[in-house]
Amino acid sequence: MNILITGASGLVGSALAEFLFAAGHSFFSLQRNRNNGDQGFWNLARIGDEHGMPTFDAVINLAGDNIASGRWTVRKKKLIMESRVAGTTELATFCAGLPVKPRVLLSASATGYYGDRGNTLLRETSTSGDNFVAKVCRAWESATEPARQAGIRVVNCRIGMVLSGNGGTLSTMLPSFKLGIAGVVGNGQQYVSWVGIDDVVRMFLFLLERDDISGSVNMVAPEAVTNRDFTKTLGSVVGRPTVMNMPAFVAKTVFGQMGEELVLSSSRVVPQVLTEHGYRFVSPNLEETLRSCIEET
Repeated sequence: MNILITGASGLVGSALAEFLFAAGHSFFSLQRNRNNGDQGFWNLARIGDEHGMPTFDAVINLAGDNIASGRWTVRKKKLIMESRVAGTTELATFCAGLPVKPRVLLSASATGYYGDRGNTLLRETSTSGDNFVAKVCRAWESATEPARQAGIRVVNCRIGMVLSGNGGTLSTMLPSFKLGIAGVVGNGQQYVSWVGIDDVVRMFLFLLERDDISGSVNMVAPEAVTNRDFTKTLGSVVGRPTVMNMPAFVAKTVFGQMGEELVLSSSRVVPQVLTEHGYRFVSPNLEETLRSCIEET
């Protein structure tokens, strides 16, 4: 396939581009137009100018401002929203207007769509939450509508916390765990819906090839774990104690709204669509996944 990818320089995008290339696919990486400052607009004219408007079999949209970097000021929250919604709207409209349309648009979303839901099992048909992240995800997914209206198969990929040895959340956690100064956050009962990077890239290829899958898809491991279990497992893998617990009020004070929604909220998400369509997980076990990731660091 000839695939157009946005966000190819990010954690998931770089791994996916490498994986797709190794599988024999070609891809074009679409970069943001830096003349637009912080806005998430694409330099779509560049495709035609430099490449004579190639035909794309598929489009994968992964771009968006890093939601976990920095406190959520008013400006930061605006950037989080606009970098996803404006860019996705323009990309979906671009796809809809092509003389030869791509067969599929795989567009990133996140398990944050469901909000803070305790221990409720969350499937693709579950309702959305009402916090900031949930609102971002709803708007992000709705932004793909121009492509869907044009008859393009659209998949909204609700990605969980990606575990990789090459960056992301795990890389920010490891220093404190290796020093033995990490521990449970809050009461530790909040669920973490995680997924290994090796599964993420294979899930994308699976969705590219399955014409019978459209709509929302949860991209997570088969079993979410509590913050307490995740902390205990990672501590065991690095061989360090995890007794420096962080009370909820400290997390809220240090991280603000970001801490409340990303660290203290609970989402117990299950990959129902992928499982029902026969996807085979390569990294279903948390401990094995963490060991593999740490070996890569």
